[in-house]
Amino acid sequence: MKSEKRTVYLDNAATTFPKPDTVTNAIVRCMRESGGNPGRGSHRMALRAAEIIYACREEAANFFGADGAERIVFTMNTTYALNIAVKSVLRAGDHVLIGNMEHNSVLRPVAALAEQGKITYTTFNVRGTTEEILGNIRKTVRTNTRALVCAHIPNTSNVELPIAEIGAFCRKRGTLFIVDGAQSAGHVPINVRDMSIDMLCVPGHKGLYGPQGTGMIVAGSDALLSGNTLMEGGSGIHSLDRRMPDVLPERYEAGTLPTPAIAGLLEGIRFVKRIGIAEIHDAEAELWHQAYDRLSEMPSVQLYEKKPGGVIVFNIDGLSAADVSELLDRERICVRSGYHCASMAHRALGTIKTGAVRASFSVFNTQRDIQTFTDAVRKIIHERKKELLHS
Repeated sequence: MKSEKRTVYLDNAATTFPKPDTVTNAIVRCMRESGGNPGRGSHRMALRAAEIIYACREEAANFFGADGAERIVFTMNTTYALNIAVKSVLRAGDHVLIGNMEHNSVLRPVAALAEQGKITYTTFNVRGTTEEILGNIRKTVRTNTRALVCAHIPNTSNVELPIAEIGAFCRKRGTLFIVDGAQSAGHVPINVRDMSIDMLCVPGHKGLYGPQGTGMIVAGSDALLSGNTLMEGGSGIHSLDRRMPDVLPERYEAGTLPTPAIAGLLEGIRFVKRIGIAEIHDAEAELWHQAYDRLSEMPSVQLYEKKPGGVIVFNIDGLSAADVSELLDRERICVRSGYHCASMAHRALGTIKTGAVRASFSVFNTQRDIQTFTDAVRKIIHERKKELLHS
């Protein structure tokens, strides 16, 4: 009997797969043993759930350099975190500065407020040296710039912004600094204290190897304490008050938290800490080099940018990005095609008319995966040439 091809998963920038066994085991164990509602009762099941929630807050606060477990606000994902961060602190008449390669999770909340006539916003170029990027910010910042919001690393590029230097600039002039860490958390070191980040928004299901449905705001300052709430409801404390509590994290955590998912996230963070961020980054960069070297030997492949990291973005001449993704899927290779919810990034890359194919790596990928992937790309090109010859 012919054995089925092994699946090669290269869509880790969307969500990492597989998850560590410790993560999946923690989710199941929590559902079996700690099924109470955290913060909603004093019985042993509720207390077990609350202990898991608090342990994850402590682990995350330590991981990201926050001043205490209460500085961790759990959200459904990075998008929810960014919406809370942006919409809670902005006021009528404010100006916002965003990068020119932002994901829609930054662009759309900001643009929505602008379309409502509440704020204005402009963009700055995120490419270049540290001094060039800071120069771009200085040129576009205004006296009423209340916040600067940008991705640490865009989702279609390995460009890493000088977050510490941008943070120092913002802190000096009193501008709030909100960072989209969707593609950097777990891949590169982040410390909200050292980098002067007011609000770091991160996913649990990507570089932290937790389950989908988890995300966080890591508060690096008290800015959120006086912010507007997006949702109101039960918080487990101050139940007789009509307003949400004015303390973190309860102010922004309305309703029941997903305890099993947070139990998985706790183990995901511990997994990353055990391996080490530097080791993960180096392993992904090594895979990138292998993929880039092999793809660059193929004249029909158009590669975008040359910085090593967790993603490689490309197109094949004569084929749409969607077709390439479909053909790779037939070979049991999972990549992502299209615009990756990031029109600004594709405009900056020069792929706004075509989109692109993105392969992205995790600590579980191997050199064999890259060989299988690049061999499949070569096969697609070969089959395309045969079609053209017979047409």
